[in-house]
Order: sequence, then C-alpha cells, then structure tokens
Amino acid sequence: METLYQAAHMYYLEDVNQAQIAETMKVSRPTVSRLLTEARRIGMVRIEVVHPSTGATESLADELARALGLEKVYLAEGDQSGRLRAGLAPLVGEAIRDMELAPGDILLASSGRTIYELAGAKLPQLPGVIVVPTVGGQTEPEPWYQTNEIARAMAEQTGARPAFLWTQALPSPDMFALLQHDPDFQRIQRLWDSAKGALLGIGAPPTTRSSISRFIPKDNDSLSRAAGDICLNFFDVDGTEIHFPGSENMIATPPALLRTIPCSVAVAVGVEKVRSIVGGANARYFRRLATDVKTAKAILDVVRTAG
Repeated sequence: METLYQAAHMYYLEDVNQAQIAETMKVSRPTVSRLLTEARRIGMVRIEVVHPSTGATESLADELARALGLEKVYLAEGDQSGRLRAGLAPLVGEAIRDMELAPGDILLASSGRTIYELAGAKLPQLPGVIVVPTVGGQTEPEPWYQTNEIARAMAEQTGARPAFLWTQALPSPDMFALLQHDPDFQRIQRLWDSAKGALLGIGAPPTTRSSISRFIPKDNDSLSRAAGDICLNFFDVDGTEIHFPGSENMIATPPALLRTIPCSVAVAVGVEKVRSIVGGANARYFRRLATDVKTAKAILDVVRTAG
C-alpha cells in the first residue's frame, strides 16, 4: 500500500512522469502504470470529470448564497417552472440528506403548490422522522393549502410519520383562545419548537396571485406592499413583517421560531417570486434555498440594482 501511495503521490500531486517514477522507485515503467491503475481501482486516487456547465452552476450558486446571506443554494439548470417534481425533487432530496435527520427528529412542511407537488415526489427515506404542518389547513378548498394532506403525502413517500394540525389557518378569536389550551395544538407547538429541519414554500406577492388561502384578504391595503409570505407570515422586500386585520390569530409557525430552525430550506422558482425570495432571505426565515438558474440570475439582477 505504501508503494501504491508513493507512486500515486508523485504522479498526481508532484507532476512526476511515469519514466521518472520508475527510475526513482527502481521498477519498470509498466509496473508504475499498474501501480497507478490499482491506486485508482481501490479508491486511493479519485478522479472527477466535471461538465463545463457544472462549474458555472456551482459558481452561480455560491454567488447567490453570498448575495442573500445564506448558508447554501441548491441550483437546478435552466428554467424549472412547471416541472417541479422532475427538476427540483433531486435538489430537495439533496437538501434533505444534508439535514442528517434521525429517528425522532422533526421536519416541518409548509403549505403551497411547490411543497404540495414535492410531497408526492421521490424523496429520501426518513424512517422515524415526524413530518409536521406549519399552518392550519382545515376547510381550505384547494389541496395545496390542506396542510395535513401535505404532511401525510410526504410521510408516505419517505417512510416518516405525519403529525396533524386540526384547525383552519385563521380561526375566530374565541376559537384561537380555546386552541391555546388544546392538548393536540400544544403538542404541535412543541414539535415546532424542537424542529431540526423545514421545507418552506415561498408565496408570491398576494396581489399577483390567483390562488391563496381563503382566509387571506389579499385586497387589504396592508398587503399591497407585501413581497410574499412563508407559512402565511407576510413580509416586504426588506424582510419587514406585514400584518393585516386578524393576523394576530393566525395558526402558523411564527417568524421568530422560523429563524431558529437549524436546517431550513426554502424552495421557489419563477421570476414572479424574485422579490419574494429576496424578502424572505432578508427576513432570515430560511438558511438555504433550492431554485433554478433562471430565477437565480433574476435575483442577482435585483440585488445588484438595489446595491
């Protein structure tokens, strides 16, 4: 093994040719060739061939992470709008593996079309992990706001266990007060508090959306300046929280708690969500981002202009 190492070190790290190695080690040149082949075969030498576009994508991902103040950006090629399962699922799978979730760990899942689509995709197995909704979803007419169904579908795909949140997103003040003493809701709050990971969709500006939770008054003046939302926590492009009448009774993972989750990953694509992504990053609601090249370039254009 030491002979293999010496030959490989000289050839790959010291740029010594095979004839010189043979002379130094007092062996034949064919023997050096066999030593180098064996070093590669057993994994002592690892050679990576990188497509030219991969390096450019990695560089763009690093630049975007620095611009938004994030730990990491997972970047898919081109424009992945309309093909979330095929284009973003592998990235989200990588992000989930990076969370290193163990049995008993908590993974939060937000509402919205993106997470709803990904919940049915092929994702890494998470035996013993608990998938928890971040927002109330009872009585929502559209499936991507029915958060218990999202948690159930994601748990089914990954072998995890779902937890359920039995309330609507915006209950009446009386119901909100009762929920604070409900054991099931208190359990969900404890799970929120101890979450290790989160998959978070980013909503576009409410005034531009054709679909939104039925409890959100998107025509309210207070939401006219909203850049987007995460878990129905609305913010402007600077990351400042935006409230609307009744929002104090919203059943959702609160902003302060979102900021403490160690492995939070936002998932969003599309130029219509550029300001939403920037605002969510400024609010520090997530630490990592999964998006595509087209969206990443548009984000950088906005950040550079603002700078």
